Amino acid sequence: MSAPAAAAATAVVCNTYCDARDPSSSSQDRVPVTASVFGRSIALHFDDADAMGWASIDYGGPGDRVWLDRSMDGGRTWDGGSRLGDTAVPSGGRGWRTQMYNVDDWNTKGVGALRACGQPAGGAIACTPWARTTWNAGSRSTAAATALMMSFDRNSKLFGGNGWWTAANALTAVIDNSRISGMGSYTYAIAETYDKNVNAQGGQFRNDYLDDTGWWGLAWVAAYDATGDSRYLNTARADADHMHANWNDTCGGGVRWNTNGNYKNAITNELYLRLTSALHNRIPGDMAYLDRARSEWSWFKASGMINGDHMINDGLSGACANNGQPTWSYNQGVVLGALTELHRATGDAGLLTTARELADASTTGLETDGVLREPGEGDSCTGDGPSFKGAYVRGLGALNRQLSDHPYTPALTRWANSAYDHDRNPLDQYGPHWSGGTGTTDYGCQQSVLDLLNAAAG
Repeated sequence: MSAPAAAAATAVVCNTYCDARDPSSSSQDRVPVTASVFGRSIALHFDDADAMGWASIDYGGPGDRVWLDRSMDGGRTWDGGSRLGDTAVPSGGRGWRTQMYNVDDWNTKGVGALRACGQPAGGAIACTPWARTTWNAGSRSTAAATALMMSFDRNSKLFGGNGWWTAANALTAVIDNSRISGMGSYTYAIAETYDKNVNAQGGQFRNDYLDDTGWWGLAWVAAYDATGDSRYLNTARADADHMHANWNDTCGGGVRWNTNGNYKNAITNELYLRLTSALHNRIPGDMAYLDRARSEWSWFKASGMINGDHMINDGLSGACANNGQPTWSYNQGVVLGALTELHRATGDAGLLTTARELADASTTGLETDGVLREPGEGDSCTGDGPSFKGAYVRGLGALNRQLSDHPYTPALTRWANSAYDHDRNPLDQYGPHWSGGTGTTDYGCQQSVLDLLNAAAG
């Protein structure tokens, strides 16, 4: 493994202390990860109290080198933080260590990670896995939130750099975590995302895809709940109104998936149901959104998309019949949160009965070897699919909180424990399979597991 040369002189980061502090000043020494090369031991050390780290190399000889790399995007790149503290084992020595460097750059909202690297004199380079201090990572869910924030692009203000509806889900997961955990460190992402992107695409987070618009509308409802800022509620209303403008008579009603067609699918209409119900619950004296929510549910439950196994297929065929396409997890979950919101709006206990019937079917039908698994689940964490399971457990968690006996807590806890034990790396990044196995890491999988940990925590 070779480290890239720094693109420019590395800027000194100063938080509580500035970079290049002497490790002898630290009152703590935690070693989360190690590596070895040609008999040398390379270790990453942390002072969790001051959120700084250093690297050491032992069992070597003079001329061996040791340094840190610092990444601000979860270990994907580190050109601006290469070979920090690069130093050589002195003459007559068998080991040495770098100075201490900050993990994060609080001045620029950089959420960082470190790794220790070493190179025997004239030999190959070896590095530890990436890791970070316990700063903003003191619990399972806050550690997962911090790892997700490593994917928040500080230029585009979107997760993954250019994610759109998936970025809306990631932002929602971060907002939910701030509510559940009490850690508000990343709520700055709300205003930054809004200010940077409110005029993108169709403006007010609208575009030609009505499901995209629904995801953003729900993100801004969550932002309004977190901040009380009316501009977020106004944008959620604009999103819901845009969806309403695309309700038509094809198949007897429903919101179309795209402004250039008439495909009626489950996810768009479930999002519309939840968004209109949520708006009614937050706008005093409203009746318009409640009427729209009631019309949506009346149409949806009669549409045929709910099959005989109480699972929801992707949408309707050209003949307005269930098209038999996959029962994606998010189609099973968003409806649960939507019915929970509509129950809050109407007090109709039958809505919770229906939601429970659907949830009983999906928690059984989507579980494999005791863990939730997406139909056709792959090893990738990029694209649309990795976000589906997060949307599912978010809806299941909302229903579970509403029901007095909390019937889905055992399943949510089981899935969360499995992911934590089998699908997590030292940086608290998660992969696609909550039972463990091969796979990559990226913000889609990370958002889904943060939703899971949020739901399991209540």
